[in-house]
Amino acid sequence: MTADFLLGCTYNFLQAEDAATPLDRFQMVRDTGVFDYMNWLPPSDLISESVVAAEKTGIPMLTGNYIHQLGRNDELLLERMRDCERAGVKMLNVMLGTYAADGHELSDDEVIETYLRTAEVGDPIGVKLSFELHVDCWSEKYKRITPIVKAAQARSIPFHFTVDYSHVIFKIDNPEQQEISDVREDVEQGKVVLDPYEPGNLLEEWMALDIVHFAQFRPVIPNNPRNSWGVNPDGSPPRGIMYPFLKPGPGEWHSPWSAHRLDICKEAFRRILRYHLTQETSPLDYVITEMIATSDYGMNAKFSLLEHNAACGQWIRDTWSQLKAMQAAEIPLHV
Repeated sequence: MTADFLLGCTYNFLQAEDAATPLDRFQMVRDTGVFDYMNWLPPSDLISESVVAAEKTGIPMLTGNYIHQLGRNDELLLERMRDCERAGVKMLNVMLGTYAADGHELSDDEVIETYLRTAEVGDPIGVKLSFELHVDCWSEKYKRITPIVKAAQARSIPFHFTVDYSHVIFKIDNPEQQEISDVREDVEQGKVVLDPYEPGNLLEEWMALDIVHFAQFRPVIPNNPRNSWGVNPDGSPPRGIMYPFLKPGPGEWHSPWSAHRLDICKEAFRRILRYHLTQETSPLDYVITEMIATSDYGMNAKFSLLEHNAACGQWIRDTWSQLKAMQAAEIPLHV
């Protein structure tokens, strides 16, 4: 029988000006009544305080994120794996940058070796490593993912992969963004399929590898509008990889909003859930909602990111329950 997954909320649901202690954040997530845990690996100096907050609220930290550029303090990547043990985090989700500190693009071998070296640190302390499908990372070049996974598996390395398909959907109908992923021509010729409704799509390909231990849900639409209210650390305009899940009030969002435009991201996540329900080999353990306050996403949004995360989480729970009820009633589920 397929095991249920645990549902977590991102920690990054507050704008920069909204001061909050770790306890404040944990209480806010608990009070939604939706989530099992918090997706957060705190900075090293906040781990003890965060563990206390987790224990007080009954909201543990089970997964966490870390961004790393190879060649810049690589020991810190290994240290963050060790920090997971202190925080009770069971899986560290790593966004490994496209380029190393010296400016060269990471080779497949460098990605694999980094995965192996980091995973070995986690093995004896019960912390799993996962690499994420993410912009500005090696995995933004979508055609690299399956070959790297298979090369790692050929070396008997269990590969864990985090799928956040919003990082693909926002490039649909956006040739400029497809160029960054080196897939524009392939998409135009039908050799690479981004749309989760179409057969042979990338999500289908990656799920079939049975490597998706961690799935993240962020509402997004094809050719998503840029976040004109955000700014990157270097002052440049950000991309747009988030769309409100609930209808924003007047002045709460920078662009027009239509509920039906969310259908494609919902279908992508339904496919993840259907696959997990129908395939005994599916390793999915963790699911989180990821409406966050950084520049490409919800920076300076005027609505509550936590409210939208909770709505996303409730939709996931409702969808999972519906799929299980359909399976119990022997209603065909189409993966």
